[in-house]
Amino acid sequence: MASSSVPKRPPPPPPPFARLMRSRDPRNEYNILPFDGSPIMKLPEIEIAVEAVTKMKSLSGRKIDGVDEIDIFNWLSSLFGFQKGNTTNQREHLILLLANIYTRKKDLKRCTEVEARQAAIKQSKQDFLNNYELWCNYMRTKSNIRAEETEQKCLIYVALYLLIWGEASNIRFMPECICYIFHKMADDVNQVFSGDKMIQNPDGSFLSNIIKPIYEILSKEAGKNKGGKASHSRWSNYDDLNECFWSGKCSLELRKQKEKMPLRAAHEILEKFTDGWWKSKINFVEVRTYWQVYRSFDRMWVFFIMALQAMIIVAWTQSGSTSANNEVVLRRVLSIFITYAILSFFRAILDVILSIHAWRNSDLTQPLRYLLKLVVAAIWAVVLPVGYSTSVKNPTGPLKFLNHWARDSNNQSLYNYILVLYMIPDLLAIMLFLLPRLREKMELSDWPVINIVMWWVQPKLYVGRGMHVGTFSLLKYTIFWILVLSVKLAFSYFVEILPLIRPTKVIMKIQVENYRLHKFVPNVKHNMGVIIAIWSPIILVYFMDVQVWYTIFSTLLGGVLGAFRHLGEIRTIGMVHSRFESISSKFRSCFVPPHSDAVSTSKEANENEYFCCMWNEFIRSMRMEDLISNRDRELLLLPPPLTNEPRDQLPLFLLASKIPAAINIAKEFKRKDHAELEKVIGSDKYTCAAILDCYYTLKSLIFLLLKDEDDKKIVDKVFHAANGKKFFLENFNMSGMPSLAVKLEQFLKILMADYGDEEFKSKITTALQEIMYIILESIDDNSTLKGALKRDEISHKFKNINTSDIKKNTWSEKVNRLYLLLTFKESGIDVPLNSEARRRITFFVNSLFMNMRSAPKVSNMRSFSVLTPHYKEEVLYSDEELNKENEDGVSTLFYLKTIYPDEWTNFEERMKDKLEEVKKEERRKWVSYGGQTLSRSDEWTNFEERMKDKLEEEKKEERRKWVSYRGQTLSRSVRGMMYYKKALELQCSMEFTDSISNEEDRIRKQKFPDLKFTYIISCQIYGNLKRSKDPRQKDILNLMIMYPSLRVAYIDEVDEALKEKTEGKTEKVYYSVLIKGDTINNSEREIYRIRLPGSPTKIGEGKPENQNHAIIFTRGEALQTIDMNQDNYFEEAFKMRNVLEEFPHSHGAQKPTILGLREHVFTGSVSSLAWFMSNQEFSFVTIGQRFLASPLRVRFHYGHPDIFDRIFHITRGGISKASKTINLSEDIFAGFNSTLRLGSVTHHDYMQVGKGRDVGMNQISLFEAKVANGNGEQTLTRDVHRLGCHFDFFRMLSFYCTTVGFYFNSLVTVLIVYVFLYGRLYMVMTGLEREILEDPQIKNNNALEAALVTQSFIQMGMLLVLPMLMEIGLEKGFRTALGDFFIMQLQLSSVFFTFQLGTKAHYFGKTILHGGSKYRATGRGFVVRHSKFADNYRLYSRSHFVKALELGLLLVIYEVYGESYRNSSLYLFITFSMWFLVGSWLFAPFIFNPSGFEWQKTVNDWTDWKWWMGIRGGVGIQPENSWESWWDEEQEHLRYTSIRGRVLEILLALRFFVYQYGIVYHFDIAHHSRSLLVYGLSWCAVLVILIVPKIVSVRRLQMFHMDLQLPLRMLKGLLFLILLAVMIILFKICGLTLSDLFASILAFMPTGWAFILVGQACRPCLHKLLWEPIKEVARAYDFMMGLLLFTPIAFLSWLPAVNEFQTRILFNQAFSRGLHISMILAGKKDGGASFN
Repeated sequence: MASSSVPKRPPPPPPPFARLMRSRDPRNEYNILPFDGSPIMKLPEIEIAVEAVTKMKSLSGRKIDGVDEIDIFNWLSSLFGFQKGNTTNQREHLILLLANIYTRKKDLKRCTEVEARQAAIKQSKQDFLNNYELWCNYMRTKSNIRAEETEQKCLIYVALYLLIWGEASNIRFMPECICYIFHKMADDVNQVFSGDKMIQNPDGSFLSNIIKPIYEILSKEAGKNKGGKASHSRWSNYDDLNECFWSGKCSLELRKQKEKMPLRAAHEILEKFTDGWWKSKINFVEVRTYWQVYRSFDRMWVFFIMALQAMIIVAWTQSGSTSANNEVVLRRVLSIFITYAILSFFRAILDVILSIHAWRNSDLTQPLRYLLKLVVAAIWAVVLPVGYSTSVKNPTGPLKFLNHWARDSNNQSLYNYILVLYMIPDLLAIMLFLLPRLREKMELSDWPVINIVMWWVQPKLYVGRGMHVGTFSLLKYTIFWILVLSVKLAFSYFVEILPLIRPTKVIMKIQVENYRLHKFVPNVKHNMGVIIAIWSPIILVYFMDVQVWYTIFSTLLGGVLGAFRHLGEIRTIGMVHSRFESISSKFRSCFVPPHSDAVSTSKEANENEYFCCMWNEFIRSMRMEDLISNRDRELLLLPPPLTNEPRDQLPLFLLASKIPAAINIAKEFKRKDHAELEKVIGSDKYTCAAILDCYYTLKSLIFLLLKDEDDKKIVDKVFHAANGKKFFLENFNMSGMPSLAVKLEQFLKILMADYGDEEFKSKITTALQEIMYIILESIDDNSTLKGALKRDEISHKFKNINTSDIKKNTWSEKVNRLYLLLTFKESGIDVPLNSEARRRITFFVNSLFMNMRSAPKVSNMRSFSVLTPHYKEEVLYSDEELNKENEDGVSTLFYLKTIYPDEWTNFEERMKDKLEEVKKEERRKWVSYGGQTLSRSDEWTNFEERMKDKLEEEKKEERRKWVSYRGQTLSRSVRGMMYYKKALELQCSMEFTDSISNEEDRIRKQKFPDLKFTYIISCQIYGNLKRSKDPRQKDILNLMIMYPSLRVAYIDEVDEALKEKTEGKTEKVYYSVLIKGDTINNSEREIYRIRLPGSPTKIGEGKPENQNHAIIFTRGEALQTIDMNQDNYFEEAFKMRNVLEEFPHSHGAQKPTILGLREHVFTGSVSSLAWFMSNQEFSFVTIGQRFLASPLRVRFHYGHPDIFDRIFHITRGGISKASKTINLSEDIFAGFNSTLRLGSVTHHDYMQVGKGRDVGMNQISLFEAKVANGNGEQTLTRDVHRLGCHFDFFRMLSFYCTTVGFYFNSLVTVLIVYVFLYGRLYMVMTGLEREILEDPQIKNNNALEAALVTQSFIQMGMLLVLPMLMEIGLEKGFRTALGDFFIMQLQLSSVFFTFQLGTKAHYFGKTILHGGSKYRATGRGFVVRHSKFADNYRLYSRSHFVKALELGLLLVIYEVYGESYRNSSLYLFITFSMWFLVGSWLFAPFIFNPSGFEWQKTVNDWTDWKWWMGIRGGVGIQPENSWESWWDEEQEHLRYTSIRGRVLEILLALRFFVYQYGIVYHFDIAHHSRSLLVYGLSWCAVLVILIVPKIVSVRRLQMFHMDLQLPLRMLKGLLFLILLAVMIILFKICGLTLSDLFASILAFMPTGWAFILVGQACRPCLHKLLWEPIKEVARAYDFMMGLLLFTPIAFLSWLPAVNEFQTRILFNQAFSRGLHISMILAGKKDGGASFN
């Protein structure tokens, strides 16, 4: 009874995760945290995070009716109706984030658990809600988050934000819209806290009530885009709709909260902005015009125009004058400020015109500002000229007229006073430029006075304020640009402007009498046309050559910067040899964290062990990738440090050939030469190390083999005698060393063999005895050792052998190592042989000596995710694709075996070992099952048959992987990215060693890789692949099974029945689904399923929408974006901890939000084109981006493997922008957005990721076209405009030259050629060249040609080659760089770069004028196929061929009629560069086309092209099947362009009428007449040429009845006779000559082309009237152009050596041989056979 009174002990409290176990759906798989009794849930950091989320104490009394609150997520979900999948996903998201931050805070700050938890919650709140707080401040509304909130309330706000974001779908691209939704819902939460009763909302109500209405508005606006064909001003993109929530109207809505009025829903605010007849743009309008370039960078253009004017004034005043008055010069130079005022007025007009469509939705202050700016600029544009006129004595011309306005006053100082007043704002701007912190404070200030001032300077926007860098960074790029501009302006003055002033003055005075054309204005005496023709190209060069000077200086200084960062210090294996001993200490400083468990017991020993483990894993990874052979692996592996031996072992590649060399040296020495021997051998540290290694390893092996102690004593005496340096030669005769080495080699071979036990022991005994015999013979007679060893006794020794240790791995490793040490005689410099393996080793070792952040402990590192979007790209090549042959009999497998012969050999060696292991294992299983024995022959036969099939299947699968890992496939990317986990596992194993006794650390060792790293593939069409049973789905599933931590997110499209009474009708429902692999059942398991408001990829561009739907499943504080064509390496993955440590360190004024990494292009060895692209990309991702990041501070995100501050970006619009068409180059907008929102982008050279590039000519051109399209669209965007306007002057220059300016200057480079040649055409045709330029004062002036040299510099690709040379020189040596440059020129790289210049210029210009940008799929396969002539013609006809023929025509006319500069070397260079451009644009596609000059293919191409030209077009007929369909597609942009675009096309087409007008007056038949009648008669000839063929065409005759065929034939004959008679009359009577006939071709062909161009632009008016004739004329022109191109190709194909020469240009020598072998084999095989 007494016992019953004892109170019962209360049950232990349930673990924190117990409540969450009820919320988990048992049907669904967990992601990372199982929320059950798993060991990972017992980690303190996880328990604390779970406890914080599940703590419901402060919510007591705030319960929702009918809801069982489990945690804050469940509470919020019940309150607002979030989906269960979203709730589960974000719960794990926040718990993992809190756990990671908590661990880091606790360890690094040495604080208590409570303090660490508080710090983790505080940081989470600050990170996630920082943008919301900034938005509230900007909108001047009170935040609904109180600063004094409890921990739990802070977590509730964070959880609410995550739940909104997790279900927002496409609205995630609108961060301020999410801020508004959060603001409204946080207010509801506060009302609950205040005591208001809330009811439960059903699951999904948030999606249907809040998100879906916004999505429908987005969808409606996206529909107005018409697939990218509508003008940007006609629809609202993501940015427009997001900026609704910055606007004053939204601010007024938020003020209702103060009046206790409910806020309207977000979609209601958007409806106000988008409804109405006026165009729905906000703050900015993307108008297609080149004036956007001027508007965005107006300060640069104003500076260059003012500088040009000042230089012309100075040169003009001082030219020809020895006593120029400095005061007069200064007074004239001050007139540049009048130009400044006029340009400011022009800018104000542009602002009004280009923004007027946004006025309806903008705040009233914005239009008011534009109008006031216009009025003030207009006033200054009048006041300054009037003021200037008063300062000029005796004004003339316009100045006299202006002086009348000032009542003829003459006041020298008035203009100065006006000028000072005018320049006050600019002086203040300069002052603020020098004080960046002050300007930042002013831009972010809320003081009304400062706001008014800043409002006048620039429109107040939520983004773009305070984008200023530190003073030191400002100073660096300011000095750089002062240097660049100084050199550029000096060059422009002395080379371009000053030499042309004197000729210009002379030309203005010359009276031209012999004008060779009809004068429409007969009384004009000046030569202004000549001056314009001469100066126009110079002016264009002046504006363009800033790009040249920027490239030169950035290349030089970028190289210096790279040298300071230690790039290229170790660039060869020999350099690795020389510094290998210091690698271990460098490794420790980079990778071994201070106070780590790994160095707690024995610092040095553990340091070496850590390095050894990492190095060996690195080497093994290269072996698994087949970059090295088994032999290379053994030579490169580092032996583990031995605690019982007084030495550190080195890898064998350092010791290679040292022992054989030492033996050869030693055998020549005698007893008394021990000092010399020690000197010779001791001079090489690696020889000494090899001898010691051999000594101790051999001693260790022999002692392990011997059981008898007497035997051991004998061996010990021998080794002891050999150990003394001074007495070694006294004891031993060196002549016996080679024999001893041979016996040792035989001894080691025995140890490596697989003998039976007794036989094995006897062989060992015999070998040891023979070794002792040789030693005995080599011992000197006077040595004390001689008495200890007796020959008779040796035969009875070493009988008792111990073989127990032989089966251990350490034993075989020692034996193999010693065998290689003794026998390997090749140089270690050649190990490894594979160039890629050598590159990786040297780069990794070099990176250890760079400025790398020290790695933290794994527990303290930032967690991160990797995200890879995937659409329809290859996952794993099928066996059929491997063996499928092209028309030359070349299969992909054969091609790769030829390109990578050493890797294929390594693969076969690895496969042999692997298959042997599989066979052994299967045989062991077979024997063990049921006691079967080999005597049962029938079962053994079946087993052998099954084994054969299995091994063949295994071999096929491995072969597929081998090929896929050399392509640009998903499997390659996944393998590379999963190295992150492998590296983390190794780091955990070293940090938490096997000897640890702490249970928590054992769990961490196993689970930390999953807690720190997540890899998501966003495969949006995985569901469709699964439904269609596409093989790619199976390959993706196999990847998930191979890598259990891999996750795949996809968009699932499901037909669901409507809930309403709709008689079985269904609707399309979309879900974001996350799955993982089930390794037990070899299937997939669903983790999360979140319903979407609609199709997420319907609104914007595909790739960013694909990334956006999957980003909710990523985890951690950082996010790396990896494209489908990228790869990674184990040794680089090992550095991830280091690079993530860059985030908390500021680089200038801000901490980085994007970490830029360099890339290695792995497709460079495929072909010469791939090598060109590889080198071009290599220079951009290294020296280019390095210099952009520092000192210029304008690096952005370029689709490379950059690492994002994940939380910063997901709260500010994501990792890209997705608006249709305008954000075609979606990646760079992440960098723009990050910079505009006060982020910073850095670049780090010590880590690199692999990347594939396009390898075929057409692939590369499509890629360049896509990028040029994207840059054209960028030019129109608000991001570029705001960055250009808000950056300071010098940073703006950097931004221009590295983004829009590069492509704009490429366009100007081509335009210069046109302007130069058309100017020459004008002078030649008018006769002014002969009359003026042969004047003695002008004749020898080559200023124009000298200025055009810079244009040729760009045209021939030098801008791309310079950085390439510098970076290759820096990292590989300048001798290598020059050699590569020379080889590239031999392989016609200049032809390639000149051709790509045309691609950039065409597509950039076309995009700005007409639009038409679209994603161009380039394909990422192995391009070894021949492209047909018709394919090349379709792709390049309008972008290159037409332009090249026009330029060629201009050059021909100039050569025929021109007179001057024929002996000038500069002239010859300029004309050569232009002819080079013409030749490159015409024939580069055929030069770089595989088998482009093979006769049979040329014949087939001609047949195919003729067939294509003749096929009629129509509905459903593709462009590749019909010329008509292609021709219609080529004009598609004109169907949707604006009226302005059509007018510009017509104006540009008018230039082709100039040829006829100029040439006809030079006909002999014109007899030097200048009458307009000559020109009129030429039009009669044109009409005859166009009409007569149409009259007599077969198609026209077929319209008549058959009875009229005879009269019609007679009519044709009559017409022929009439034309013949007319020609005879013209020849005999009128003086027509053969030269006139050839000249008429030059005159009339462009006229016909002009008709075609004008007809295309006016197609809506001519469609029913003249469209068919225009089409037929166009067909004839295309046929003639094709014939003109095909003729030289056919001739070269007829020559047998040309095809061989071309093949050697395109491919390396090995493939050239392989191609011919394959063709021979293909001829011997049956038609259907495949080469394997």
